[in-house]
Amino acid sequence: MLNNIGLPGLLLIAVVVLVLFGRGKISSLMGEVGKGITAFKKGVKEETTEIEKNADEARDVTPAEKDKV
Repeated sequence: MLNNIGLPGLLLIAVVVLVLFGRGKISSLMGEVGKGITAFKKGVKEETTEIEKNADEARDVTPAEKDKV
């Protein structure tokens, strides 16, 4: 069903959404979406650096050759 929308259908949907919500509301909504994406990227970057830091601090716990029976 969604495969048959096409460009005229998308334009019609965009016009209806613009009329219903108004330009200011859509603008603020897109601003919030942008802030959310930025916060998500920042969180992923911080978590990646934390994982890398913990991996650097990890120590080898495998038994040495003399400890093996």
